Amino acid sequence: MALQIGIVGLPNVGKSTLFNALTRSKGAEAANYPFCTIEPNVGIVEVPDRRLSTLTSMVNPQKIIPAAIEFKDIAGLVKGASKGEGLGNKFLHAIREVDAICHVVRAFGDSNITHVEGTVDPKRDRETIEAELIISDIDSVEKQMDKVAGGARTGEKSKLKELALLQRVQATLNEGKTTHSLECNEEESRILKNFHLLTNKPIIYAVNIAEDDLRNADTDSLRKSMGIAQDEQLITISAKIEEDLQELSAEEAQEMLSELGIESAGLDKLIQAAYMALGYITYFTAGEKEVRAWNVRKGSTAPQAAGVIHTDFEKGFIRADTIAYEDYVQFNGEQGAKEAGKMRSEGKEYIVKDGDIMHFKFNV
Repeated sequence: MALQIGIVGLPNVGKSTLFNALTRSKGAEAANYPFCTIEPNVGIVEVPDRRLSTLTSMVNPQKIIPAAIEFKDIAGLVKGASKGEGLGNKFLHAIREVDAICHVVRAFGDSNITHVEGTVDPKRDRETIEAELIISDIDSVEKQMDKVAGGARTGEKSKLKELALLQRVQATLNEGKTTHSLECNEEESRILKNFHLLTNKPIIYAVNIAEDDLRNADTDSLRKSMGIAQDEQLITISAKIEEDLQELSAEEAQEMLSELGIESAGLDKLIQAAYMALGYITYFTAGEKEVRAWNVRKGSTAPQAAGVIHTDFEKGFIRADTIAYEDYVQFNGEQGAKEAGKMRSEGKEYIVKDGDIMHFKFNV
């Protein structure tokens, strides 16, 4: 199942234009009025990875399958959405289902494209979205506190822990802060995840700037002016440029990027930022039939990585024949790496590393 990223933001900030570019389609209507996106548009996007191309050229498989992320273009949010304004309830339901949030913030001026607030102010717009998510979470926390209160009164340990954490979350939200600012230990983090709060989801800020500003974009200044912490993911894009790039061949696109003085497309940066925000890495399987990249959470064990392919692989896990990507390339594939002593037989405790080429042995 692909990781899911919800593209959110105020109306007319470039969400649908960005979605069209991401999915190399015209699937999302981009119009100059609020709520032109009513049902979430969904698109599967390949995760760019040069290593996959290298492995493909070495193995020459029948099939190539990259890792993928699912992007959802969600209706524009307005102030009061948590109380049902605009398409608020539908928006909040759609965002609750995704793994992470890509918040598109408008930082370009264009008199031909209206802004729901009348002026362009990235900090204000970020705070508007954040405030609506906080209000929605306050309501959610209150409902969950009611559910665990009974068990807590009878002294049930798990419910007492949940209630204590919910009370801390409630206090944090009431201060106008997101749950990201809450310090939690490992057990609390697991419990917190089960609450499915909007403000606990990983977030990537995609600041949509004018084409002329892209070359000299200062992300540090943007962070400061928008009040975004250094440990949060922020990238700058020009959604219109990204959409234009999709009309070109690979060579023409690279030429256009060079003319603009940009090393890589903003979409590649966005996809990689999403990977980082979610805490995922990539491992590979490589054979004559198929070379494939797989999403796996950083810190996963070999059996957990096997389970991404099929639950039976995890249940019946025996071992994983593993080669580091660098060794695989240096020694010209599996046989060469094996002869050089670079293929390792890893057991259940092995923590998968980014780029590992793995072959699982299992029995069910």
